[in-house]
Amino acid sequence: MVQHRSMLNVADNSGAKKLQVIQLLGGTGKRFGRLGEVLVAVVKGADPNGQVKDGEIVRAILVRAKKESRREDGSYIKFDDNAGVVVDKDNNLRATRIFGPVAREVRESGFNKIVSLAPEVW
Repeated sequence: MVQHRSMLNVADNSGAKKLQVIQLLGGTGKRFGRLGEVLVAVVKGADPNGQVKDGEIVRAILVRAKKESRREDGSYIKFDDNAGVVVDKDNNLRATRIFGPVAREVRESGFNKIVSLAPEVW
C-alpha cells in the first residue's frame, strides 16, 4: 500500500532507479495504492543510457509493497520494499526484464506480461 509521495524501487531494466508517486489512478479521493494497481510517478534518478530520463513522468504498476495485504483466502503477503514496473499509456511494458518477486495480485489485475517475465510470483 503506497500513497502520494511514496518512494518506489524500480523492478525492471527501463533505466529508472527510483520512482516517486504523484497520483493514484482510479478516482479523485483515492488515498492508497494496492498491489497490481496503476499509478503515476516521477523518475528520481535514471541511467544516462536508459529508456526513461530523470524527471520524466511515467505510469507504473505496483508489484511489491511493504505494508501487508490481505488475500481472499485469509493469508497476508508483504515484501521487504515498495517496487514498481514502468509501463506506457497502453499498459505495455517499457522494459524487457523484471527483477525480484512479484505479487499474485498483478496477474489478477490483468498484467500477464509482467508475471511471465518475473523470476517468481508470490
